Parts: sequence; C-alpha cells; structure tokens
Amino acid sequence: MQLPDNPLSPRGIAQAERLARRLEREGIGAIVASDFARAAQTAEHLARVTGLPVHHDPLLQERNFGDLRGTPYARLAFDMFAPDYAPPNGESWEVFHARVDQAWALMRERATATGGHLAVVTHGLVCRSLAARHLSLPEGDVVPERWENTALTIIDLPVTQGGGWRVRLLNCVAHLDDTAAQPRSSSGAV
Repeated sequence: MQLPDNPLSPRGIAQAERLARRLEREGIGAIVASDFARAAQTAEHLARVTGLPVHHDPLLQERNFGDLRGTPYARLAFDMFAPDYAPPNGESWEVFHARVDQAWALMRERATATGGHLAVVTHGLVCRSLAARHLSLPEGDVVPERWENTALTIIDLPVTQGGGWRVRLLNCVAHLDDTAAQPRSSSGAV
C-alpha cells in the first residue's frame, strides 16, 4: 500500500516525462493535481512543458487506507477493495465517494472557467469513481478495474446545458509504448 509521500521510481519518472511530452501541445490552460507525492511529481513534468503552475488539491488524493498504508499487499489476508470494507483510521467507500464528488464539482467549475484544457493529475481509484459515477463512457466501454500509471483519459465538456460529460479517450497509455522495455524498480513501484 503506497504511502502519500512515496516518490516516483525511475520508471515512473520516465512515464511522467512521456505523458508531459504527449500533452505538451494540447492547449492546456490549467493544471490541478493531488498533493500526494507521485501525482504532484507527475504534474510537475506537465508544468515544465506547459509553463503553467500546478494547483494542488487534497480532494484529489487517493482513497485513504489509514492504518493499512505501507503494508505489503501480500500480507493482507482480505480484500481491501470489498464494497463493505472500511480500513481502520481510513475512508470507507461512502466517505471516499463523497470526497470524489466534491472534487468533481471543483473540476467542472475549473474546466468551464479555464482558457484551454484542464489537466487533472490524480489517482486510479479517483479516476475509477469518476468514470463509474459521473461520466458517460463511449459505447461498448466499461469502467476499468485498474487505471494504468500515467493513463490519459480525455473528457469533453457538455455540448448543451445539462448535457453529460463524455469520455472521448479512456485509460490510454499509448505514450508509454516505447518505455515498456525499461526495467522496473525492485519494489515494482512506478
């Protein structure tokens, strides 16, 4: 279980650089990111290529697993993702989804007020919650169980008042194609 201050591994840095290069000329007007180290570092790569500041928001943090943070997955004898599991001193799914709902309201406001595209750098469970509960996926797509590291999802603003926020691209890692051969760190962390 990742700790909030775990930095990117060398492979993760390479992935963040690839994502930044992919988005460099996409007309990004603002960047908002989780304040957890890995997301913040990823956002900094995007800030370097766009010249924009990063606005950190704790609403975009990954689900708080409380006392389980820092525990190797192999030592867990239960499903920490079970719908009814609430980690000790952490967030239940209900509390987590309520926080993600607040983050979604913030993202919608910023996206409509931003001159250009809003880049949001967050975590897999946050993306999964958003996709499952707030976004219209392309026909035939389903909400992924796992969001890949530095995966790109593009969401289009509603065309009409009251229209839905539609996903144009979901969990895409095409920018990582030539980094697949790079070695993983000994911990496997990215």
